[in-house]
Amino acid sequence: MTKLKLKVNGMTCAHCENAVVQAVSALAGVKSVKASAKKGAARVVFDEGKLAEEDIVRAIRAQEYEVVR
Repeated sequence: MTKLKLKVNGMTCAHCENAVVQAVSALAGVKSVKASAKKGAARVVFDEGKLAEEDIVRAIRAQEYEVVR
């Protein structure tokens, strides 16, 4: 399992956090995901054999949030 921390701009509330969590959780290979509007970050634990980091970034961006690397 791979642990990934991403800086996510644009999250302002619990609804935003839930949108990120739901989008990333829907991807095959994700074990856990947490998002924090206060910290402006998302933490993801995933199976690198089933999923690439870019897939996670794309899922977050599809929710209209900016991922900063």
